[in-house]
Amino acid sequence: MFAGLIALILLEISKVYFIMPLPGSQKMNSLGFAYFLNDNLWWIRLIIIILLIGPLVHHFKSAKKWIRITAGILLLVYGVVYYAFHYEMLAEKMFIQPGVLKFAPAAADSNQQKLVIGVSVKNIARAYPVEIIGYHHQVRDTLNGEQIMVTYCTVCRSGRVFSPVINGQPENFRLVGMDHFNAMFEDETTKSWWQQATGKAIIGPMKGYQLDEVDSKQMRLGEWVSLYPNSEIMLQDPKFKAEYDSLKGYDEGKKRRDTTAWQRKSWVIGVSIDQHSRAYDWNGLEKVLWLEDSIASTPLLVTMEANKKTHYVMFRQIDGMTLHFAMDSVSGKLKDKETSSFWQPNGLSVNGPLKGKQMSHIQSYQEYWHSWKQFHPESDQFRK
Repeated sequence: MFAGLIALILLEISKVYFIMPLPGSQKMNSLGFAYFLNDNLWWIRLIIIILLIGPLVHHFKSAKKWIRITAGILLLVYGVVYYAFHYEMLAEKMFIQPGVLKFAPAAADSNQQKLVIGVSVKNIARAYPVEIIGYHHQVRDTLNGEQIMVTYCTVCRSGRVFSPVINGQPENFRLVGMDHFNAMFEDETTKSWWQQATGKAIIGPMKGYQLDEVDSKQMRLGEWVSLYPNSEIMLQDPKFKAEYDSLKGYDEGKKRRDTTAWQRKSWVIGVSIDQHSRAYDWNGLEKVLWLEDSIASTPLLVTMEANKKTHYVMFRQIDGMTLHFAMDSVSGKLKDKETSSFWQPNGLSVNGPLKGKQMSHIQSYQEYWHSWKQFHPESDQFRK
């Protein structure tokens, strides 16, 4: 009887323990077991309860008083655990989706310093503040007729935007938990689990499938408005003010940031090109504000704004000419060696023979080093 009651309690705890950031849970490769529990919990629970009925009836009728009291306490504990782990600690209960999304002109926002995930679809642009998306973990929107799924994981500091369309049909997702500290979603149709950092289905009927990614930029709102002056910005839902307030200071890295290179919670810039991945140390880039590199024969320029909140990764080729740069000591601007043109950090030439030319941006991400190396194990580290 006691073994059965304890098994019931552990069963309810296990359902949540392996997919939530609880002590030790995210360091284990226990996804298969967690998925099995989630998929088979009802019949396992039913079997244990059926096996318990006889012993419970017998002991409550004839056992000693201390046995009956102990059994009653365990039943009470089970009831508390069941409620807590089914109605309080489930990810979708803790991080509730917003109702109706509201937007306003981004240029008129009083706080141009906030960090946003910016998306532009066919010249229609919107910015989603990290302090909002960070609580909800995902927000569904339709931009110029295309459905998008804007996601953010504060434990990984990873922002991604996906098309929630699978095999031609829009799919609904719920936050189900975490895998190695990264947010994990479950689709409504097949109950497969998907990584936020990669958009891949990692277990379930859709395993191996990958959502199409939508180009996005993570940057300060002021820089986003410079690129897209007519952009809108998502507004806070007043119902979640306390939850948004809990993320105050997250933008500046005041919470959970290592300021030395290649530590677990150091910030990095991650880039993947043709199955080649590389990480750039954010702390090092803060000191120099730019660097040149090449990945898979693709020449890159990585820059940072002077405010040290916004970065860019760009293809440093214009009209077939590969550019090489140096910092001009007089103007403080980047200057290419080929034409002596001057460039802003966002890749726009502002003076010289190439004035008005814009380098194309390459998808990149700012996140914690532990996240990038976990989900891009093949990645190397840029070391100048």
